Amino acid sequence: MKATFTGYVWAAGVATDLVNTSPEVQSAGEMLPDPAALARFLAEHDLHSDSRTPSHDDLGQVLALRQEVRAILESTDEDHVAEQAGALVRRAGVGPGLHRDAGGRWEWHVVTAPEASLADELAVLIGVGLLAVLRTLSRDRFRHCASPACNGMFVDTSRAGRRRYCMPDLCGNRVNVANHRARRPTSGQGGS
Repeated sequence: MKATFTGYVWAAGVATDLVNTSPEVQSAGEMLPDPAALARFLAEHDLHSDSRTPSHDDLGQVLALRQEVRAILESTDEDHVAEQAGALVRRAGVGPGLHRDAGGRWEWHVVTAPEASLADELAVLIGVGLLAVLRTLSRDRFRHCASPACNGMFVDTSRAGRRRYCMPDLCGNRVNVANHRARRPTSGQGGS
């Protein structure tokens, strides 16, 4: 796998989505209950770097990584964020190096070691993404979801930096519906 520093928006999205698969985030429960669910998560994020099917061992390692990533996102100390995200990259990262992108321009990247586990490949990708967000946008972009019914986190890579929800289509919509209902006048009559 090759993680680029310019692809940090995608990598930060992977970090966000991984953290938000936890049962402590939404009431839906564990979103990665088995290796098949992990395989679907990887496919949804175009992360099938090889043809191997995730094992129960891979799943356990990815679930442990998920907790580490959440701890990084929750940290308020920029130096700690940099240190811990750097540690993720060092797990299996080889480089950094330069390669040409599709347009022929040079691009920084970190390649994972050939024997890297699935969790270590994800760690490198997420670590590079978090380091790039820290450098480009700041630690202030690591946020908790503003929905009172959600314990999710996200990395706000939007241009304006005003994102409030980990899953805007779900959490943001729920808050908007609740606010709308709260503004509607209540009628003491049973029908309309």
